[in-house]
Amino acid sequence: MTEKMTLAVIYGSARQGRFCDTVANWLIRELSASATFTLTIIDPARLRTSRGLGAAVNPGEWLERKIAEADAFIVVTPEYNHGYPAALKELIDSVYEPWHAKPVAFVSYGGASGGIRAVEQLRQVFGELHAVTLRDGVTFPKAWSKFDAAGNLYKPEELRAPLFLMMDRLTWWARVLKQARKTKPYNEVAA
Repeated sequence: MTEKMTLAVIYGSARQGRFCDTVANWLIRELSASATFTLTIIDPARLRTSRGLGAAVNPGEWLERKIAEADAFIVVTPEYNHGYPAALKELIDSVYEPWHAKPVAFVSYGGASGGIRAVEQLRQVFGELHAVTLRDGVTFPKAWSKFDAAGNLYKPEELRAPLFLMMDRLTWWARVLKQARKTKPYNEVAA
């Protein structure tokens, strides 16, 4: 049996009344039975208030530790005004080296585009952080019309194939890059 890896699910929005909770909760339910990954949640709304982190925890130190512990990431991002949210940019830019040589997948949502413009911008940002972004992801065009009031997808079978493909590829990259980081730390490659 292979050792479980850590997958960080990153919420992309900190807005009050955000739809991100609905999409992220769906994703977390789908991944909860994973035999490959242990899930950890990184939410910029919680970081801003330090809610749920513990009274004596420094949010910056907590974030850096969680990014460092993760073997892979899924960013759940909305598209706001043809881009990704400022809270997500702040979260990403708060840490540098812990992102290196780790895979990042995307679940995006929004209006007609389903958040793909936000994802394309995020690929550039993560490239600068020496992270590997996956081509395959999950998109929710007109996301609010895909879920019922309880947060359940009306047609869950339509999203399972793209989710399984994304997870298979994320798992492959996570294993390969974890082994590579163990063999030779990334910061030693060009040192």
